[in-house]
Amino acid sequence: MRVCSLFASRSCHIFRSLQNTLVSSSTRIAAVRCSVTCNEKSVYYVTTPIFYVNASPHLGHLYSAVIADCSHRYKQLQGFNSKFATGTDEHGLKVQQAAEAAGKQPLTFCTEVSERFEHLFRSCSISHTDYIRTTELRHRQAVEHFWSVLWNKRLIYKGSYEGWYSTQDESFLTPSQVGDALDSSGNEIKVSLESGHKVEWMKEENYMFRLSAFRSQLLDWLRGNPKAIQPERFQQAVLQWLQEDLPDLSVSRQRSRLQWGIQVPGDANQTIYVWLDALVNYLSVAGYPDHHDRWWSVAHHIIGKDILKFHAIYWPAFLLGAGLRLPQAIHVHSHWTVRGKKMSKSLGNVIDPLEHSRMFTTDGLRYFLLRQGVPESDCDYTEEKVIKLLNAELADSLGGLLNRCTAAALNPAQVYPCFCPQAFPRDQGGRAAAEDYRMLEAVRNLPFVVERHYESMHFYKALEAISACVRQTNGFVQRHAPWKLDRTDGKDLRWLDTIIHVSLECMRVYGTLLQPVVPEISDKLLTRLGVRPDERSFETLDFLPHLWQRDSPFEGRALGTDTGVLFSRLESQKFKNKKSYFK
Repeated sequence: MRVCSLFASRSCHIFRSLQNTLVSSSTRIAAVRCSVTCNEKSVYYVTTPIFYVNASPHLGHLYSAVIADCSHRYKQLQGFNSKFATGTDEHGLKVQQAAEAAGKQPLTFCTEVSERFEHLFRSCSISHTDYIRTTELRHRQAVEHFWSVLWNKRLIYKGSYEGWYSTQDESFLTPSQVGDALDSSGNEIKVSLESGHKVEWMKEENYMFRLSAFRSQLLDWLRGNPKAIQPERFQQAVLQWLQEDLPDLSVSRQRSRLQWGIQVPGDANQTIYVWLDALVNYLSVAGYPDHHDRWWSVAHHIIGKDILKFHAIYWPAFLLGAGLRLPQAIHVHSHWTVRGKKMSKSLGNVIDPLEHSRMFTTDGLRYFLLRQGVPESDCDYTEEKVIKLLNAELADSLGGLLNRCTAAALNPAQVYPCFCPQAFPRDQGGRAAAEDYRMLEAVRNLPFVVERHYESMHFYKALEAISACVRQTNGFVQRHAPWKLDRTDGKDLRWLDTIIHVSLECMRVYGTLLQPVVPEISDKLLTRLGVRPDERSFETLDFLPHLWQRDSPFEGRALGTDTGVLFSRLESQKFKNKKSYFK
């Protein structure tokens, strides 16, 4: 192992002796307070929608799960005790019909499809802590109790429903939500204006929920909580919906039409409406009805924009009626198109997420979805876009930087080399250029920028900020060309070590911040840098401490032994003949 020059070593010792005097008493007190707060283990609860089992999982399902997983991992890195729930919605007329078409018993059919979702999530590093199925006993008991609470408060009454119903959407619609269209045979039909799915006129006796009684409370909730639904455009959409009167909602179906569902307590002729049944899953996971308070008070829902009405109007109204808290936030994301067109079986362009995770690697697909996915608007998916982005940002920019700075030619001792404060002083001077100080400032502020975007679930903004800093660090290395320095010259050698030290410190920050997004790549990067598992939390992230006269635990530490490629470049020709769509 090479030893730094005597002058640099003495400077390091001076910095260490000054450290205690530079930390004021007030800073120590604040640190103690922070430690106490952190040790109290704040809790966090994030959910995906539970996914309908009438068909196999597609890219949109994985996108919801990756968003929730990233949020969950981020909170864990902050020291939170985080619960992350996903699962499958297995009741309803649509599932009943799909099972009949497949010639299978409903539960057998549901189990087979649910297992496909579980397999996809395991394959794509989705680290859920609970996977719920609505056919489970714990969920049925929660739904029955929830129904009884609403019934006992006289918020559910026996009535008659007459109006439009979409089996595909499992949704009741008002006349203003229905329009005319032609089916594939040219026959005139009625469709949902929102989804385009066929609707049918339905008249039956069932149970009604007094949704009309909650319009003013829902308006008060949203006006008093401007971030209840994010992004803001979706909150405005819900407020617009609430400008119209809310009709009472049918919350059951006749058992003769719908057998596959939870029976209404005390009425063997009625089945609970699938959306009331499904939404209660969030409470089931939290421990409802007896042990839910701890988790339910910190609930965050991740949903697609197509189910906004159910989560932003029906669900809060049900909760208000039951006397329960409303979710802390509902985070809405938009959809993925394929080459500018909506995914559709008839077009043959439904992306198989499992196949694509194998083509582009699990972390590669996760990175693309979070880097390109914009919550406010639909995003487009093509294999060419995936390949171009991953090659540019993971293989070339981040992977190339790691390869350069850990190569034996520049770092023959394979250690985290020493930082020389004379070559790179805190104030401008030495051999560092003005651009280098701008890079340091950007990297020093990066954790705050990234955390802000992670909190709002604007992951694409966080990844853009990280990518910009990676480009700056590559520019720093390219600008000073350490491979051209003379190792036999003491000053050149100290400057070379400093360039590598600064670059490794930058990569340590990037690897730490990227953990929620690409856990495998981040682990490989941090392990190569010699960063131990207990040194990877956001709390312990301390960038370039020597510059600020603090000790560095990494200086002189041996690098990890895995010298493999961080992310292999993808060749477009390799994927041309791949079958990547459902037929």
